[in-house]
Amino acid sequence: MPKLEGSRGSLVAFVTRMREGRANGKGYAPSSAGTPLAGVVVGLRERGSAGARVRGDSGRSGSRAQGAGWPRREAVARGRAARPGAGQAAAAEVADLYRVVRACPDTLAGDRDKALILTSFHYASRSQVPAGLLSGDVALVSRGLVVSVLTGKTKHSARDAKINCQDDPEICPVEAWKVHRARLAAEAEPRWSQPDAPEFVGIDRHGNVTGGMVPDSVTRAVKRISARAGVALSWTGHSLRIGLATTGRKKGKDAVAIADQGGWARHSRSMNGYFQRVDGWENNATAGLT
Repeated sequence: MPKLEGSRGSLVAFVTRMREGRANGKGYAPSSAGTPLAGVVVGLRERGSAGARVRGDSGRSGSRAQGAGWPRREAVARGRAARPGAGQAAAAEVADLYRVVRACPDTLAGDRDKALILTSFHYASRSQVPAGLLSGDVALVSRGLVVSVLTGKTKHSARDAKINCQDDPEICPVEAWKVHRARLAAEAEPRWSQPDAPEFVGIDRHGNVTGGMVPDSVTRAVKRISARAGVALSWTGHSLRIGLATTGRKKGKDAVAIADQGGWARHSRSMNGYFQRVDGWENNATAGLT
């Protein structure tokens, strides 16, 4: 094949070859093929004066589609189709919140865990958001909390997320936050309660504050907290975010309201994918047949 060939067919062949194997005998995973493919396309365009031609984006999109189909084609080759939704994070549910709260110890770390989980669930937080919050970014108002998210993954992430007080104080994020902040002020050095201090801090087994939490420590905490509570489907760092979307959908909340609360674009494909977890059961042809 000519080195400067940039047709759709040549790029698809390149992607297929990456799947078959590299020099070390191992093929690229579908999620890893995009970067080398982008490099090829950019390189061909830079060499346009030497005769290389890339026909718009059709070659790249076609080869991406080729890569996207690998998992299913391989499953079919093994005699079974890929399971829809495989690998997706489990969604946190309200029943899980009760389990988590009841499993938290009566310690500073336990109160921190309650506040972290309950507030993160109610504004569909990614792991990096609570890790980036400062104490001054969370304000107590008459109807609940206002969480000022100043950074995020997309332009829609920056927002003032309002968290309402809930009817049941046991899993109310506002009550959990107030208890946590009061205990932190009573048991930790005053500097950890200042407006410029991290909103959520690491705490060692002796109850000493070790510093602000980072995204990885938030993710590990979410996993640990769910395991301690015996949640049937173990949580990941994304479970609380998905949980707000699916629970809101079950409760009939407006999609725009859910998007604004969680920092999604109002027609987000990922958010609509979370909705399908609910709709696939509620609007199922087998629902309520007997």
